[in-house]
Parts: sequence; C-alpha cells; structure tokens
Amino acid sequence: MATIKESIDILLTADGAMCVALVDSSSGMILGQGGSGVDLEIAAAGNTEVVRAKLKTMRALGLNDVIEDILITLGKHYHIIRPMARKEGLFIYLVLDKAKSNLAMARRKVQDVEKDLIV
Repeated sequence: MATIKESIDILLTADGAMCVALVDSSSGMILGQGGSGVDLEIAAAGNTEVVRAKLKTMRALGLNDVIEDILITLGKHYHIIRPMARKEGLFIYLVLDKAKSNLAMARRKVQDVEKDLIV
C-alpha cells in the first residue's frame, strides 16, 4: 500500500513522465500532484469533464461496464486518465512525453499504482 505522495513519485519514474495528479472528479480538485510541463489545475478541471462525459455516454448507451482508462494522444504527449476502481470519484492523470515514453509500460505502471494507492 502506498500514500498519494509515494504513488505520485512512483509514476514520475515512468519513462517520459512529465507530471501526474490525483483528481477528485466530483469537484475537479487535485488531491496530490508532481512534476511539471502542464498546468495541472486546468488539466484536472478539463479532464474531470472528459470523465463525466464518458460516463454519461456509457449510461446513455446502456453499457454496464467500467472505464479502465482513457488515453488522449497528442502530437507530443500521451495523457492517461485512470479512474480508481476502489475509490469511486477519483482518477489518476499522467502526462507523458510521447518521444521518451513506452505507452504500454506506462499504462501498466498506472494500473499497478492505482491498485496499491491508499486515499
């Protein structure tokens, strides 16, 4: 089991990791953050809307499922959003430098951290 700070530090060791945040999707507030390169306050608020929109769409479609993660691929970055399975309403947000990262390994690291994170 790991604290928020320990979890953030682990995620920042991923190849190409730029910044990471733990976000409350009910308010868009950051519970913990680390790294640099993106304004995490703006990103947390915006990605809260992404998560809400996807959940609303899933309900409208009658999908009885859960979001494992949401990947946003930009020209220079990968943005990984992973809702926490054990703590509804929270998600991990990780930004990677696309040229320096291994997406599969980063997704796996986020998954492992999410399982061990204590909030």
